[in-house]
Amino acid sequence: MHRRMCRFMIALVVLFLTGAAPSNSEVVWNVETDQKLIALTFDDGPNPVYTPQILDLLNQYGAKGTFFVIGKRVQMYPAIAIREVNEGHEIANHTFDHHYLKNFPPERLVEEIRQTQEVIFDITEQMPHVFRPPGGFYNDALLQSVKKDQLTVVMWSWYQDTQDWKKPGVDKIVRQVLDNAHNGDIVLFHDLQGDCTQTVEALKQILPELTRRGYQFVTVSDLIAKTRK
Repeated sequence: MHRRMCRFMIALVVLFLTGAAPSNSEVVWNVETDQKLIALTFDDGPNPVYTPQILDLLNQYGAKGTFFVIGKRVQMYPAIAIREVNEGHEIANHTFDHHYLKNFPPERLVEEIRQTQEVIFDITEQMPHVFRPPGGFYNDALLQSVKKDQLTVVMWSWYQDTQDWKKPGVDKIVRQVLDNAHNGDIVLFHDLQGDCTQTVEALKQILPELTRRGYQFVTVSDLIAKTRK
């Protein structure tokens, strides 16, 4: 336990000194760019059945995604989190237990965020650079806290919320993404606990069509970095 904590604290110091992560409290919804770049994001995983299927599809199309994971589920399915990192995807913080800020004191949520940082680093040896609050709820106190922890808050393009967790039908998910695709979009999917069949089936149509249109699928951090040069 002591050795694990030392490794985690060293990683935090290195991250702070090198400025490897964005160091401001700006909330990113999408990125203005003339490049055909899109970030696909997946919340609430890992899912032992459907996350591997999503990873297979992403790899098939040379796509990189960002997985906003829940800490306790990373502990449950560490091999999937390791696979995400090993295959070049971004692993990001979505709290430990998916508590909403509106129902949870900010200081307690910050504790969950830091706990999740430690869990992810301990399992994958990667320190997340971005954070997404459950339900999209945040306030100034939370933004200032994550700024201190060198995390950038990343949401999603308001017109690219697939609401796939509601199981609206494959066609509706597909149309939501394809009909509204723009450069610099951040698209919201879920690989949450339960049945994610519609998400997987929708990706089978979305990935080849956007590839045909010339889009490149990048991680959220890469999307931000490439358009800030």
